[in-house]
Amino acid sequence: MAEEITMKVEIIKRETVKPSTPTPSHLKTYKLSFVDQLSPAVYGRIIYFYTGLQNDVAAPYSGGSDEQRSEQLKKSLSETLARFYPVAGTVTDDNLTIECNDQGAQYVEARFSGLLSASLEQPASPEILQQFLPAKVESPEAGTWPLLLVQATFFDCGGLALGICTSHKLIDAPTMGILMKSWAQTSNGRSSDQPVVEPAFNAAFYFPPRDLSCLKMPPVEMNKVECETKRFVFDKPKIMDLKAKVSGEPSRVQAVTALIWKCAMAASRTHSRVPVNKFYLSQAIDIRKRAEPPLPENLIGNVVGIVLVQITNNGHDAELQDLVAVLRKGMREYTENNAKRLGGDEASEVVFESLKEGGELMGRDDTEGLIFTSLCNARLYETIDFGWGKPIWVTVPVATGGSNFVTLMDTKCGGVEAWVTLTKEDMATFETNPELLEFAYPSTKNHAI
Repeated sequence: MAEEITMKVEIIKRETVKPSTPTPSHLKTYKLSFVDQLSPAVYGRIIYFYTGLQNDVAAPYSGGSDEQRSEQLKKSLSETLARFYPVAGTVTDDNLTIECNDQGAQYVEARFSGLLSASLEQPASPEILQQFLPAKVESPEAGTWPLLLVQATFFDCGGLALGICTSHKLIDAPTMGILMKSWAQTSNGRSSDQPVVEPAFNAAFYFPPRDLSCLKMPPVEMNKVECETKRFVFDKPKIMDLKAKVSGEPSRVQAVTALIWKCAMAASRTHSRVPVNKFYLSQAIDIRKRAEPPLPENLIGNVVGIVLVQITNNGHDAELQDLVAVLRKGMREYTENNAKRLGGDEASEVVFESLKEGGELMGRDDTEGLIFTSLCNARLYETIDFGWGKPIWVTVPVATGGSNFVTLMDTKCGGVEAWVTLTKEDMATFETNPELLEFAYPSTKNHAI
């Protein structure tokens, strides 16, 4: 492992980037959908790392100076905000609308005194990666303004880390992907042969806003315990081995999810202070394609459903194929039972029912679980090219005050990286589980490939 270096990220300046053209008067008020209303006021975060030169040496970047690239980012962001006008607005206090007042997005320019390669050779940790992000997950501003923050950190070698924070009040993972692809297309000037994505801002038509005071949701309190977040990488060959171990030809996401679930339950059994009768798994899924008829793929907002599955006896005797079967059954039943309802007048009710069920499970003393989010198959490496090449690494270092969160996403070479947050006690057992380490390696190894 490379000798540990001291991170030196220096903030150069902060400014506000506003839309290139004002929002028309008839679009000044944007209705939040019912799902947007229910969404937490937190920031979703992602970091894109780009190399400057092939050899990553301390020499001028041939694609333009840092100042030129920063200006290119800001100019294209301004043009993008004009198309994604609610993103430049302010959420109103009543949690019903966004005032599209062209307040803009926050842009932070920073510098790292060193080489990108040296930075990427360090063990991946949220504490280190936080320095490339302009805001924390749990920030009060996420519920008001700004809804989008960007931090461009330039390295001595010409490398760039682009940290993005987007408010969950309006932007789910697919929406973030649509926004980033449109911004990148605008920046790299290839919009003539690849049409710029035109967003659809009518999620409230499919999920009409409601008076939340009339809804009885069980109180859910996330335990603020001492926890750890660590990254585990499943290389493509290891995933093939893992899939071969499970009958029924599972997808790579199903195989990795089942393994993490099994090892997390084993850790929980070791340290649980009270008897746990059930262990659940909650998965957020994009319902645009699952609805019948399908919803527009470019629909902006929180267009997500929650699939809940559970296993009794805390998974004590469960094998990987059993857990994959539970996952598949849960996904199949959700789709079969809700497809037509998601495409009709009952769409909001479907989402509310799953959230209510999840809240009731989380509130039980005899139940534990994991909350999964997957960004796999989002093509983040292929589509987000601002004009200086594709990213060498894309990551989502989730870090919150709560535990039992898992985020999955692709690696550059077809594998899966998993950011796992557990209590400190559970993590000590989880990260040494022989079955996990048979297929995954922890982030103490080089993660830039």
